[in-house]
Amino acid sequence: MRRTLGAAAFTAAALCLTSLPAAATAAPAHRPAQPHAQVWLTTADDSAQLQPQAPVDFHPGGSDLTTITVDPNQTFQTMDGFGGAMTDSSAAVLSTLAPAARDAAMRKLFDPRQGIGVSFLRQPVGSSDFTAAAAHYTYDDMPAGQTDFGLAHFSVAHDQAQILPLLRQARKLNPQLTVMATPWSPPAWMKDSDSLVGGHLKDDPAVYQAYARYLVKFVQAYAAAGVPVDYLTVQNEPQNRAPNAYPGTDLPVEAETAVIEALGPLLHKASPRTKILAYDHNWTTHPGDIATAEKLGEDPQTDYPYEVLDSPAARWIAGTAYHCYSGDPSAQSALHDAHPDKGIWFTECSGSHGATDTPAQIFRGTLTWHARTITVGTTRNWAKSVADWNLALDPNGGPHNGGCDTCTALLTVAADGTVTTNAEYSTIGHLSKFVKPGAVRIGSTNYGTTGWNGQLTDVAFRNPDGSTAVVVHNENDDPRSFTVAVGGESFDYTLPGGALATFTWARDARLSSALRELPLDGAVVTASPSASAELAADGDGSTRWTSGAAQTPGQYVQLDLGRRTHFRRVAVDSGDNLGDYARGWVVSLSDDGTHWRAAASGVGTGQLTTVDLRSAFARYVRVTQTAASGSWWSVADLHVYR
Repeated sequence: MRRTLGAAAFTAAALCLTSLPAAATAAPAHRPAQPHAQVWLTTADDSAQLQPQAPVDFHPGGSDLTTITVDPNQTFQTMDGFGGAMTDSSAAVLSTLAPAARDAAMRKLFDPRQGIGVSFLRQPVGSSDFTAAAAHYTYDDMPAGQTDFGLAHFSVAHDQAQILPLLRQARKLNPQLTVMATPWSPPAWMKDSDSLVGGHLKDDPAVYQAYARYLVKFVQAYAAAGVPVDYLTVQNEPQNRAPNAYPGTDLPVEAETAVIEALGPLLHKASPRTKILAYDHNWTTHPGDIATAEKLGEDPQTDYPYEVLDSPAARWIAGTAYHCYSGDPSAQSALHDAHPDKGIWFTECSGSHGATDTPAQIFRGTLTWHARTITVGTTRNWAKSVADWNLALDPNGGPHNGGCDTCTALLTVAADGTVTTNAEYSTIGHLSKFVKPGAVRIGSTNYGTTGWNGQLTDVAFRNPDGSTAVVVHNENDDPRSFTVAVGGESFDYTLPGGALATFTWARDARLSSALRELPLDGAVVTASPSASAELAADGDGSTRWTSGAAQTPGQYVQLDLGRRTHFRRVAVDSGDNLGDYARGWVVSLSDDGTHWRAAASGVGTGQLTTVDLRSAFARYVRVTQTAASGSWWSVADLHVYR
């Protein structure tokens, strides 16, 4: 939502105060070969999926194009991995393949070189809607009316046939694989409905303890079977109170925290590596879940993840897991801001389609929505993992037992043994193949939004080996040209409409930016009172300013650094609205915000205007428009360096 302001004022969320390297010495007689970036491309028309392209060379300096500035020294979350779920259905369809074809499909998924290197799996604890068997199951099912508090009948034998062998093969193909486990329902004898479908966990301390021990036994059994579990939640989608013929449990905050309080000490003793994640549901409470709660006379608990992390149970919780079916990824940043000591994991989103959609429509729609919302949107909002739903399904989106009948997967396995890759294979693969576990998200200028604004959206990472990966999605239907800049070097590229690309480059001294971001606590930006200004929030929390009218002399944007500061350069980034750069400008400085002195002036030539000031001391920096144009004036980022 955009709101119109008069004298616009907003916090400097999108601004950076940084340091530049000292002046370069004379060039060596024999300059080393130019560094270059490798390029992999997926197009919206499915003519290319993760296809390597000709490398592009870096060159000194920048350009007048929209510029994605990569800042390796601005760091965010550390990544665990990217992938999906080896559901019972996925295991079933993969198991229909001949051994050689199945091995090829597994390499396509998990091998970092021959495939996309899936590095994160979210595994159902028992049955989900994607269950190939006719009956749903847990690991301790009892006849109606009977209980098993001693868990004497506990067994993961069901998974030994297909699921666990494939998981062991996955770990062999990618030893860095992270496994998260999630139950869709406790055993029916623990619930007030005596059914896996719907109902509540019984409000009984003995049941909380039994369920906690059940989950611990699962973790131990999987570890003994060669599949250690790194993360565990206690309920899939705890606010889905009316699942459609598949396992689910209405688990209010009070019940979830009670289970975690019982589980925490047991898990810490039995499997210290396994961390507990809370919630495991949508960015916002789904309207359907709110309606169901009101119908049942229950509190919808729309602040569920906040309530769990505010409870005493938080001492056992590593962070929160999110799904994509309501809301948008900015909810992750909001929770991170409230609880910066807790991590964020994104753990489920299924591709889907309408009943009459063609394959081409399904591919394009899934690629473009997932690229901007999941591939880029979740990671720019603190997600340490990105997991889609099924790894493999048949051409009918099954087998499934209740639930979704229009879901798609990373792979489609046909009855004749043909294996095809879907859009999700690319939206996950553009991350998993190039961003390794332990990579750190780093700063990069972003112009697109998760709501689609037709611009460029991106995310950047530094791998443990020092290499860099930048994923860029063109939200527009038309091709977009842009520049990627790091340090004093850059390269230009043109991305087809709707396409997704990953650019990677190895560690290189010339590409190691010496920029250092300094704290901007209290810094604010104001816009000239005569300008009609708009303030829009990006999905990752940054802000944009635009004049909202034709350029006229006197329009300005002003930065208050909060104190007198030494700096040498000001850069005004006009973003991805081509042509919205100041045709003429003057940079003025002030110590008190009243008395101004001109420091530099010039003519704008493109989207990024860089002004070198040699050396300056000031508290206030003002950039004023000095020319006229029919274009608006936009400011996506205002950088000050020293």
